[in-house]
Amino acid sequence: MDVNDVISYPLMTESASLMVEKDNKLIFVVNLRAGKADVKRAVEQLYAVKVNKVNLLITPQGVKKAFVKLTPEFRASDVAIKLGIL
Repeated sequence: MDVNDVISYPLMTESASLMVEKDNKLIFVVNLRAGKADVKRAVEQLYAVKVNKVNLLITPQGVKKAFVKLTPEFRASDVAIKLGIL
């Protein structure tokens, strides 16, 4: 899967902002056909960070969310500021 087709947009809600600060996680809405490896590769290439772990969730509305935990040497808040969501 192409890197630009994997991530639709970053998601920033109140609970997502808490995850950025506490857990060093970012949340993205991704393509339904994207797997964990696709999301990890896309985030690492697009945002120049290292990903520790990816969890995927499909909501009852049919939207797939990716919870991306970054390695400790990268801060999710820095990436969120670059994206303009924090």
